[in-house]
Amino acid sequence: EIGVRLVGSEMCIRDSFQIAGVGILTTVVASVLNSSGRSELANLATVAGLAIVLLMVVSLLSQLFTNVRTIFQLG
Repeated sequence: EIGVRLVGSEMCIRDSFQIAGVGILTTVVASVLNSSGRSELANLATVAGLAIVLLMVVSLLSQLFTNVRTIFQLG
């Protein structure tokens, strides 16, 4: 089945690749913008990439706390 849930290390590897992909894409976009003399837009692209990664990390932390709460049967 295609919709199989990822668990443990598979999820960690997938999330790590997603974060690395956003970082690489952000770096390439910022580099192209810097080389074309648009440093303000390059800085904006860097901040946008950082915001995307932070949202991904917040989502992962939320899943972690939900799993801990479920495991220990809290609240």
